[in-house]
Amino acid sequence: MASNKKYWKSVEELKDSSIVETLSKNEFVEEIPTDQFLGDKETLENSSTSRRDFLKYVGFTTAAASLAACEGPVRKSIPYVVKPDDVTLGVADWYATSMADGYDFANVLVKTREGRPIQIMPNKEANGTTSARVQAAVLSLYDEKLRLKKPTKEGAEISWVDADKQIGTKLNELKEANKPVVLLTGTMASPSTDKIVEEFIAANPNVKHVIYDAVSESGAADAFKAMYGKRALPNYHLDKAKTIVSFGADFLGDFHGGFEKSYINGRKPETGSMSYHVQFESNMSLTGANADKRVVVKPSDQVFALINLYNAITGSTVASKSTPVDADVKKMATELKKAGSKGVVLTGLNDKNAQIIALAINKALNSEIIDTVNTLNIRQGNDAEVAQLVSDMKAGKIAGLISYNVDPVYSLSNASDFSDGLKKLELSVALSTENNATVNASNFALPTPHFLESWGDTQFDEVTYGLMQPTIQPLFNTRQVQDTLLKWSGNSTKYYDYLKAFASANVLNGSSWNTALHNGFFTKEVVENTDFVFDTLEVISDVAAKLSSSANKASGFELNLYTKTGLGDGKQANNPWLQEFPDPITRASWDNYLTMSIADAKELGFANPVKDNGAIDGDYAKVTVNGVSVTVPVMIQPGQAKGSVGLAVGFGKTFGLKEEMQVGVNAYPLYKGGNNIQYGVTIEKVSGTHQFACTQVQKTIAGRHDILKVASLKEFKTVDPKDHKNGWNKPAYVSYDHNEVEANTIDLWDEHNREVGHHFNLSIDLTSCTGCGACVVACHAENNVPVVGKKEVRVGRDMHWLRIDRYYSSEVETREEAKELGLSRGEMYEALETEAENPEVTFQPMMCQHCNHAPCETVCPVAATSHGRQGQNQMAYNRCVGTRYCANNCPYRVRRFNWFNYANNNEFDFNMNNEYGKMVLNPDVVVRSRGVMEKCSMCIQMTQATILKAKKEGRAVNTDEFETACSSACTTGAMVFGDINNKKDQVASLVEDKRAYGVLDYLQTKPNVIYQVKVKNTNEA
Repeated sequence: MASNKKYWKSVEELKDSSIVETLSKNEFVEEIPTDQFLGDKETLENSSTSRRDFLKYVGFTTAAASLAACEGPVRKSIPYVVKPDDVTLGVADWYATSMADGYDFANVLVKTREGRPIQIMPNKEANGTTSARVQAAVLSLYDEKLRLKKPTKEGAEISWVDADKQIGTKLNELKEANKPVVLLTGTMASPSTDKIVEEFIAANPNVKHVIYDAVSESGAADAFKAMYGKRALPNYHLDKAKTIVSFGADFLGDFHGGFEKSYINGRKPETGSMSYHVQFESNMSLTGANADKRVVVKPSDQVFALINLYNAITGSTVASKSTPVDADVKKMATELKKAGSKGVVLTGLNDKNAQIIALAINKALNSEIIDTVNTLNIRQGNDAEVAQLVSDMKAGKIAGLISYNVDPVYSLSNASDFSDGLKKLELSVALSTENNATVNASNFALPTPHFLESWGDTQFDEVTYGLMQPTIQPLFNTRQVQDTLLKWSGNSTKYYDYLKAFASANVLNGSSWNTALHNGFFTKEVVENTDFVFDTLEVISDVAAKLSSSANKASGFELNLYTKTGLGDGKQANNPWLQEFPDPITRASWDNYLTMSIADAKELGFANPVKDNGAIDGDYAKVTVNGVSVTVPVMIQPGQAKGSVGLAVGFGKTFGLKEEMQVGVNAYPLYKGGNNIQYGVTIEKVSGTHQFACTQVQKTIAGRHDILKVASLKEFKTVDPKDHKNGWNKPAYVSYDHNEVEANTIDLWDEHNREVGHHFNLSIDLTSCTGCGACVVACHAENNVPVVGKKEVRVGRDMHWLRIDRYYSSEVETREEAKELGLSRGEMYEALETEAENPEVTFQPMMCQHCNHAPCETVCPVAATSHGRQGQNQMAYNRCVGTRYCANNCPYRVRRFNWFNYANNNEFDFNMNNEYGKMVLNPDVVVRSRGVMEKCSMCIQMTQATILKAKKEGRAVNTDEFETACSSACTTGAMVFGDINNKKDQVASLVEDKRAYGVLDYLQTKPNVIYQVKVKNTNEA
């Protein structure tokens, strides 16, 4: 049962480690450096009280924090002389728009205050979702360091008029001479922009449009075109699936943009049925971590396993090889045939042939899960055309290049060839929102606005037509790429007018433009194309032969290049929120690394020692692929397939980035041919020790009973949850008067009447939480949480109000139970380490639990923390003197101490240290000063705003009207916030649900954050 499992967060915990044992008992591993800010003569010379008297009266630690807490700066405010008509001071405006930066695509709502966008949320009416990167994109708007601010030629400022004149003249010359020019863009997914590009090419017949995605899914698009005659990506309705089999497709991450909402909608235990999900993979991915069953398999074996699955389902005898996981493949063939049209197979191999086999399996199943009609229009990059472009540029066959929001000088594996070709061009123009290596290497650099400053349209699938509208006046001297191309095509129409006319004529079918703009989207009708027919059986043997040829030659280690949940393809590498965001799997921030199995690490001599302050170190490895080498630190990763390693792209950027942001290693040079799998990898240990910023063993509550509760679907349906012996959600018991009684019957405090007014609760469903971290960044944005940097995170000083703990679990029992089984301590740790080859994973969002009987409140000597009538544990920052008693008395380890002033401090040169970055700050939340404690407030500013709005409108608060930043951002609906005194609120029923439990409930802190037991489909029900 769940309470019998051993939960652990790092490999070090599998050893008999005294350091980890010490860390688990020590919330603060460093003392307050009181001498540093009390021993300075200049700081105290104006005081009539001597340092000795001050310490004598107040006490050493309290004095230090008190002095720091009084350092709050005074700022002068400037009022509006004439208030704009469309701005009401203190009231937020929301705008519906769309994000499409070439890698991330989303229909969103944008919150603005006094004309400043400060937060992004999903547009749920448009079925929109947000990731950590989409949430953080609002901060990238204010990136004064990296954003292009004015047009330049050869580095010198130039006017837009002169730029248009000179570029137009050169384009005409090239057109007259019929010299080839290439327009190189990322995926735009914009129908009106596509039409403008067509018109630009019509006016300049020597121009060709090439689409380049740094992280390619060209293989999937090519396969779909071969199968269905249209170059697009298939959609997947995973909510309807009965059986899901994935071969390395991280569809809860970045595969095809992600399908987490659809996936979780098909996994509601209350319905009595859940999809059965099996993941075959080498890297531990977000999707693998959430799977019901995870099968560890090297990439080369994935290839043959996929062919073997095709043979088992269709009865074919396509040439293949046996693999170590063939028994699992046979079981899944049986499950898929049983599921029939409710089964689906996906593969993340960026190989046209692998994708064709997956499509052929789905066709053989008559799968209803894969949608070939409402296709996806993202990831449109074409690897073959990009390779041809680089070859032609190097050969001098291309005369001009116009690039838009791409950086091939950084992200191409053969970037040196591209750079050499760029120097041979007669004309090179870079239109870009940000400065980058490609912009710097081009003749002309023309700044384009951020999507939050832009007009536009989007069409991520065939059904949803999205509109983009500016939420702020342009910060810099920018111009949209559409206006530029229209002008260069000889069309004087402004893009806004062009867009409105295009939408009205081609999309809206007589519907109101203003209504569509207000909603942010318009739903279209889709017509299925039945003209194209593909006979799979005629070519599948050839497809399989091509697929297996490279896998047959596999030797050495096998490298899986992947994207991290936080940084993606690296477009937002200068965004401090994303750099400090801990990876959901490794819990490391500010880095990429080579993930390696425990067995391979032992064999090659790599280790990740934990220091006595909770910091983790790592050895360096020289990784060589196709003659290209990079040196990267090693992170030992439970669940990594032996013989394989993983490395994230998107890091290692240096051009234009702040020094603090120049972290990690550029893995794109290894990304040959856009293939995410590379064979023949050699790994050599080299000298040096890397210092990771990793929260893996910091602030852990591992080792405490009932942190997590996990049940199988069969147990959920057949076992009484409260059963004293076998229950999967049994209450905690304590000894009272020599009898064992339920803990909730014993209390040290008197109960208060909480039935009057509002009483807030937050429910977190562990079954629905995928660990994506969108809530973490949303909390950052809403609550002005500071970024502290790599060095501070390393020593446990991160300021995240909300963290997502990742626990591995093993069936080997606790020490006491191991003793009963006759296992020695050495045998127990050896057994745990064996289980670490493929552990189960559970994610648990953890924030202040807002305990009704809060241990922190009773120990605060100055009443800085107290309990509100509405259930929130409140902080009065100006009362706090930073004793940290509250943090030491908190069993959940959720309070954060301000060691420094993070705002207006050159030591922390992030968004709070410059005038542009400060524009993202929420004026409803104070920026905290040095020396005070801070933590989750359950977004009290949002709950009070909701109450005041209802009061102003003369009504009661509507059902489910209350929200927090984390619950609003949660794509899967795992977080539900509301008022339990309103019995119609969803949270009121969730609190009473049979899956509901409180973490560490035996302490009887009576938290207002309630978790729902995680249910996994072990395929027994």
